[in-house]
Amino acid sequence: MSERRVVVTGMGLITPLGETVEAFWDNLLAGKSAIDLVTTFDASDFSVRIAGECRDFKVENYLDRHKAKKLDRTTQFTLAAAQEAVRMSGLDFATEDATRIGAIIGSGIGGLSEMETQHDRLRKRGPSKVSPFTIPRLMLNASSAWLSIEYGVKGLTSAVVSACASASHAMGDAFHAIRRDDADIIFAGGTEATVTALGLSAFASMKALSTRNDDPPRASRPFARDRDGFVMSEGAAVLIFEELEHAKKRGAVILCEVAGFGCSSDALHVTQPDDSGEGPSIAMRRALESARIAPDQIDYINAHGTGTILGDVAETLAIRNTFAHHADNVCVSSTKSSTGHLLGASGGVEIIATIMALRNATVPATTNLDHPGEGCDLDYVPNTPRDHQVITAMSNSFGFGGHNAALVVRRLQ
Repeated sequence: MSERRVVVTGMGLITPLGETVEAFWDNLLAGKSAIDLVTTFDASDFSVRIAGECRDFKVENYLDRHKAKKLDRTTQFTLAAAQEAVRMSGLDFATEDATRIGAIIGSGIGGLSEMETQHDRLRKRGPSKVSPFTIPRLMLNASSAWLSIEYGVKGLTSAVVSACASASHAMGDAFHAIRRDDADIIFAGGTEATVTALGLSAFASMKALSTRNDDPPRASRPFARDRDGFVMSEGAAVLIFEELEHAKKRGAVILCEVAGFGCSSDALHVTQPDDSGEGPSIAMRRALESARIAPDQIDYINAHGTGTILGDVAETLAIRNTFAHHADNVCVSSTKSSTGHLLGASGGVEIIATIMALRNATVPATTNLDHPGEGCDLDYVPNTPRDHQVITAMSNSFGFGGHNAALVVRRLQ
């Protein structure tokens, strides 16, 4: 039996840069920034006072009040993003075998706001006032569970937690599940809502975040000489992964093929990257092997590119180690320069940006890149999007714990 092929037939997102794929893409190409001063809570005493907030998100535009009340912000984001993905896919769940449909959603932290809210209620009002919805709201598998409930999905349904690689690992699991005939359709992606008092202060105490509070739109500066850390952001991305023949049979519009996936572990440090770039390089090589392509067939890499001093150099070195001479020819950009870092959701948002690059023959820019830093010597498509034929592309995601993941997508051939 020939190997089953995996395609994308729908995608949706909620981000500070836009709440539809079209709006997100238009704002990305326009060089807009999602970063501003925090408004969700009073951060005036914080060392870091900037983030990417989904300020326009109104849950009532997507869910009825009774349902929304049961959900943490992470799951609200997920269900909202899934609506666009389902519309785009044209799926009619009433005609599908529910046992052949799954949902795999990643999140690095999950329902942090719910945890903070209920802990505050416990301290101030006592244990009897803690909400009975607390655990169902904050559990990391809430998003995949609610997708299952919302669409009657009865197949492979789970959650993935690998820090900032969570969404990419979720998509990798979905890719393999469809390839090995465990499912025909899977909701895949990630969600995160950690722009909270605890989330911001905890990352700030690690010295992981940019402190460019006086110039928020220019704070996220991947690969730049004066980068000083990442900028936290929030949102979700959900994609419909589907087996190729199944998609063809129902007449679906195929957005791209998911050609390969690779992953690895640094096995070195829980927060610092391996400065040799070995772990990310292993993941990228495995993704290329999975896709059965040579390194010089990659036209574009959507980099993890967070804007940290160590991480950007390590990724650059990993790309050089993986792609050798082709590293000087391939376009590399970090869309986190516009969106900020959506942590466990970032891989989902960035694969959508990568797919849009495929479909529109345009590579999004790395904004705020006036002077590349030492050791950052690739073509990062600085400041201006570039018209470029993209046939095959890669998206990288790396996370605390040393988790590395790389996905390869291409135009359907």
